[in-house]
Amino acid sequence: MANNDLDGFKLDQRHGKARVRVTRVWRTNHGGNHFMVEWNVSISLISDCLNAYVSDDNSNIVATDTMKNTVYVMAKQCSERLSVENFAILLAKHFTSYYKQVNAAIIKIVEKPWERVSIDGQLHTHGFKLGSEKHTTEVIVKKSGALQLSSGIEGMSVVKTTKSGFEGFVRDKYTALPETRERILATEVTASWKYSYESVASIPQIPLYFTEKYMDVKRVLAKTFFGPPNEGVYSASVQSTLYQMAKAVINSFPDISAVHLEMPNIHFLPANISSKDNTIVKFNDDVYVPTDEPHGTIEATLSRTWSKM
Repeated sequence: MANNDLDGFKLDQRHGKARVRVTRVWRTNHGGNHFMVEWNVSISLISDCLNAYVSDDNSNIVATDTMKNTVYVMAKQCSERLSVENFAILLAKHFTSYYKQVNAAIIKIVEKPWERVSIDGQLHTHGFKLGSEKHTTEVIVKKSGALQLSSGIEGMSVVKTTKSGFEGFVRDKYTALPETRERILATEVTASWKYSYESVASIPQIPLYFTEKYMDVKRVLAKTFFGPPNEGVYSASVQSTLYQMAKAVINSFPDISAVHLEMPNIHFLPANISSKDNTIVKFNDDVYVPTDEPHGTIEATLSRTWSKM
């Protein structure tokens, strides 16, 4: 935040516009495919506008309504498809270069997962349906061109019905959970990863580079969670699987310096129903009660030793 000394106090301040929703459609010529994105944009500017707080002088404030309108104008000016990361960088560069009082811009965007629909095995030219995982990004650009860039996934729900267990954990007088080598493993992955690019000028000048990288990271996370299609891979704990997933991302992508994963342990409880006389339903790894709360919370960050994430 912008720091300002004031009569023995320090004022940290920023202002911006949140939840600016914009959809951009690109139409190819001669009846070809349409392409569509829907972005939820949040803008935060760190700027020299102390007088607005202490002197009723708004002359250095960039109105938040202006920020909202800028999103629409910049989307219109993007005549070619671009990644959500590149759009965030474009917005941040605009605010830091167009307004002399703006020292840095923080842009956060969540992309809604619209995907092309398939009809009778053929992808539709202009029909879309809503998918599941959301693509996220956060960009910080300073007036100097210094860059911090991260991307992520929200809502990646995955489950495997075997090859998971949990044994050897602490047992005491409060422990009721039995040990097992056979259980359902389910989670909803929230991931974020930090790119190593430190300036706007250093990012790859390849169209949709970050969109493709997002898809590649998602594939690596899924492949590591599930294992090979026929035999899978055993998970000794959510912690172990989380580490393997994070390590696979770091090892697969040299320009990713750190990855953070949140993986709640969403429980499918064995369904055993008993009476005093006999067992009505005996669980045999086939009937479960799905629950969403309470659930275990597991998260960790894996980074290269030089990363500051």
